[in-house]
Parts: sequence; C-alpha cells; structure tokens
Amino acid sequence: MKKNKIAIACQGGGSQTAFTAGVLKSFFKNDVHKKKDIVSFSGTSGGAVCATLSWYSLLKAENGDTTPVDQRLTNFWRDNSTQNPMEEAFNDSLVKSVQLIDKGMIPEWKISPDSFFSKTMLSASEAMLPRKDFYDFKGLLESYIDFKELKTLVKPSSPVLMLGAANVLSGEFKKFNSRKIDEIQVEAILASAAVPSIFPAVQIGKDAYWDGLFSDNPPTDELLDRDFVGENHIPDELWVIQINPKTCKTVPRTPAEIADRRNEMIGNESLFQDLKHIHMVNKFLKKRAFTKEFVEQRKLKPVDIFIIEMSQELLDNLDYSSKLNRNAKYIRHLMEDGEKQGERFLKNPSEMRHSL
Repeated sequence: MKKNKIAIACQGGGSQTAFTAGVLKSFFKNDVHKKKDIVSFSGTSGGAVCATLSWYSLLKAENGDTTPVDQRLTNFWRDNSTQNPMEEAFNDSLVKSVQLIDKGMIPEWKISPDSFFSKTMLSASEAMLPRKDFYDFKGLLESYIDFKELKTLVKPSSPVLMLGAANVLSGEFKKFNSRKIDEIQVEAILASAAVPSIFPAVQIGKDAYWDGLFSDNPPTDELLDRDFVGENHIPDELWVIQINPKTCKTVPRTPAEIADRRNEMIGNESLFQDLKHIHMVNKFLKKRAFTKEFVEQRKLKPVDIFIIEMSQELLDNLDYSSKLNRNAKYIRHLMEDGEKQGERFLKNPSEMRHSL
C-alpha cells in the first residue's frame, strides 16, 4: 500500500525545543518513519538542531546503522543539559538574571557578543565549567553528526532537510537545503541558532547569518514547492511542531509579560503567514482555479496541516527566560511533555488538524 508522504517542520525556541525532541522521539518510537514516508524536515534555531539530528539518524538507518533512530536526539539533549553542581549554578544564575531584567528589577547592559567584555566573560565561564560539551555547542553538534559523511549517505530518495536563517548583510531569508549537500554543515545550524544578543553573526563564505527567528520559523511552504524539495518529495501532510503559543489568556502588563508575549508573537508571525498561504492554495485547488497543465507542472496537491503544541499545563509555566534554561530536570520535563503530546497526536490526529 502506498504510504502517506509527511513533511515535519520544527519551530525554534531555544531550550524549549527539547519539547520538539520529545515529540520526534514519540514518532520514532511508534515507527512513523516506517509506516509513513517522511519526505522532508525543516527547522529553525533549536528546531534546526532537532530536525538535523532526526534527518541524520534516518539517513544512518537507511544505510544500515542499527542505532535506534531516537537515540541521538535523547543523548544530545542529555549532554546539552546540566550534569553537575557547577553547571547547575551557572545555568540557574543566568536564568535568574534574565528573569530579574525582564521584571525591571535590575538594569540591562547592552553588550555586543563581539565585544572584548563578552569574550572575556565567555572565556572565564569556560575555564570555570569542567565539561566541554556544556559550553562548546559546535563541538557537541559535531560529536553527534559526521558532516563529512553526509555526501555518502544522501540518496535521491532520502528526506530533504531545510534550515532557516537570515542573511544579515542582504536582509534576505536563507534556506540551507540538503539538495545542495555542501550547504548542510555545522555552520548552517549555528547560523540558524545565532541569537544576535547572545552570539555573533555566523560567517559562511562572504555572508553572515543570524538566528532564524528573523526568517521563516520554521520553513513550511518551501516544503511543498518542487523547486525546493523536488517532484518526489511533495508531502500529503505537513506536521508542524510549534513552540510559541498562538494565544494568551490575559493582556500582558508587566515588563516580563510584555517581553514574553512579544517574543511569542514575533516567533509565530512567519509561520502563520506561510500556513495561510498553504490554506489558500488548498482552497484554489478545491475550486479548480488553476489550469490542469499548471497543476501537473508544479505537482500541486492539497496538503493537510497538523500542529502539535505543548500541553496547556506546561505553557502556563514557561516564560522567555526558560528558553535559556538547560537545567536537566527542566529539559526532561519538556521532553516528557513532547512525548505525551506526540502520542496524543498519533492516536487522534484530527484533533490537531489546523484550519483557518
């Protein structure tokens, strides 16, 4: 029987994307990759990390690796979270400082990540922390993904990977695309995750890139475009793992509430614009507004959209500062909620179907 083709898009959100890792873990534990045809992944920032680890794990499995597909995700987030008292103290002080700044209780210092002061503080922190995996994000990614190996793993039938970032110099949105396999390097993930207030812009060739929050978060409509993914990778369904909630219960009034809600709305803006565009094309196809020749040439077809979100209980206890929180207990809690929501979706997809 012909398998449904699935595209999975992972929204960014710092440490909160451990939730995404939990959702993806539930998919792999339930053999979604065997029951469905996963034709593409996309991601931005933390979502780019989860998407790339999942994509790479599937490539390895297709080439005979017997490692459980979800294991890299689980182990990466374990290594990216606190594992000793020194890391916990460093993490907790950072999160608490951001919370106090957001509440207006202490002043915010505007310091460039490229400044001498920032680099000195970073060096001091690294000297204080005993475990390199906790502060060397590039090295941690490279320990889980052999980027030099990718050319030997990718086949025409392999899923497509697309990572969102923003070109600082041109102002254009960038999609690092595995169909141009040289684009998928560790720098592409670092570029997608380079929050300007924390990390310097990532230089790739003559261009420099910032966090994909300024771009598509995550790329979605490109996953339906034959020019980006190829004719055989057009999905029947788009599964979006969303981090930022669409609504809030009350009008934000405190500085912390305003900062949190502003971040959520900005993070969702491009996603909802893209989903509206997909719904519009679906409507046009239903009304037969396109010529038959155009539909066949572009390989257009209606695409069902599903959105997997955090539980309300979890959302009620998150704020902007929690996107920086790498406390091991907190990361496990996010992943557990992701697994729960992923299981819920697989049991009853219709309740998470997205409509305008």
